[in-house]
Amino acid sequence: MALLEFFRPKKQSTASVAKERLQIIVAERRSASMGNPSYLPQLKQDILEVIRRYVDVSPEHVTVHLDQKEEDLSVLELNVTLPDEK
Repeated sequence: MALLEFFRPKKQSTASVAKERLQIIVAERRSASMGNPSYLPQLKQDILEVIRRYVDVSPEHVTVHLDQKEEDLSVLELNVTLPDEK
């Protein structure tokens, strides 16, 4: 079966793609020593595009913040204000 999966790989789910992206971001952040991360605007845009597949939200309603708690601990905070259902 593994040989067939090599030639016909399964399509990745959006959750697994998002997880991989976040792992890359965390690894990049750990290697960066100072300054604001340059990937946050693109990360916000990517997250906004995914959310817009399901709900119509404006960019003002999505905030992304990265906080360096300790040398080896970073916290990525994502806030999305969803519209009320009508």
